[in-house]
Amino acid sequence: MNSIAIELRKGVHWVGVKDWGRRMFDGLIPLPHGTSYNAYLVQGEKTALVDTVNPGFEGELLAKIGAVMDPAALDYVVMNHAEPDHAGAIPIVLAASPKARLVLTAKGADMAARYYRVPRERMQVVADGETLDLGGKTLRFVDAPFLHWPETMFTYVVEDRILFPCDFFGSHTAAGVYDDEVADLAVRAQMYFGEIMMPFRKAGERALKKLADLPIALIAPSHGPLWRHPERILDLYRKWTAGETAAKAVVAYVSMWGSTERLVRIVAETLLGEGIRVAVHDLAQADVGDLAGDLVDARALVLGAPTVLGGLHPAAFNAANLIRALKPPLKYAALLSSYGWGGGAARQASEVLGPTGIEVVGAVEIHGSPAAEAEAQAAALASTLATRIRS
Repeated sequence: MNSIAIELRKGVHWVGVKDWGRRMFDGLIPLPHGTSYNAYLVQGEKTALVDTVNPGFEGELLAKIGAVMDPAALDYVVMNHAEPDHAGAIPIVLAASPKARLVLTAKGADMAARYYRVPRERMQVVADGETLDLGGKTLRFVDAPFLHWPETMFTYVVEDRILFPCDFFGSHTAAGVYDDEVADLAVRAQMYFGEIMMPFRKAGERALKKLADLPIALIAPSHGPLWRHPERILDLYRKWTAGETAAKAVVAYVSMWGSTERLVRIVAETLLGEGIRVAVHDLAQADVGDLAGDLVDARALVLGAPTVLGGLHPAAFNAANLIRALKPPLKYAALLSSYGWGGGAARQASEVLGPTGIEVVGAVEIHGSPAAEAEAQAAALASTLATRIRS
């Protein structure tokens, strides 16, 4: 069993787990590069474990703690977030550490009792800004609700200027220890933000304001590499939480017999010719993470789908619902559709996207395969969309 703990600073160790083989998260998010469940041991005169690991890896966690100290001597376990990939090992850790108290928010206490059957007498509830003196190490707690559950908090080591923000600033990859060791980490981080944090952009903005006065030398999230160049991810999160967009369109489509795809190609190439960045996703085989990542900074959506039984093709319907749930900062949309004997896809797309506030600038819906007139309409719609994007 792997028992290698990585020293980050004197008295601070990474004791987490690399899950190289995991390929799906929440039954929704593909993990082509695996992920990690990062946990951290902070040692002063007393010792605190910050976060735990996914169920099934409890033995590896205890072995890594054991490489540094006797797990039975733990004084505190900090639960930044109650989701099982971070808190699932809490019952086993507390059983191995009979004197340890679980440090968490008031809402976290309710969840720890419900999900993990932790007795109330073993909990220590902390408030925003409260500190815990370990003797030589001081933990400060930052309330960060809805990043991305209501009980979430961050933990900050004052002396070492280390921030443990749980899911915030994370990425799904098992590669590397630090940010400068993974070449495409910014792309991975953007995908992760789109999948998990994008619906909570306002909460993210509030959290960043709370962090503004904290000197941060290392950001150590609970998934992915640690940011020893913290401004890299802080700069990105400032843009993403603010909803800053680029002159970019996400083209998400599905086609059955090629008619919708023909319209999509005309629109995509017209947009490219007018200087608009285009990210194309064939929904029949698209990676949800790739789509979510592209939505983070896109200004427009092109949704293409044939009509199936009076409505959107199921793949496009699912994508439209996902977009509505993720709440990307999209401003505009264009709809493309074809049908054989009865339409309805464009109408249903407008209904699904209606609550988002995205402005639908136009639609091209054709009966059969596209003739020259329909192709000209698609190109004209693309030009109109490009004008709106640039403005």
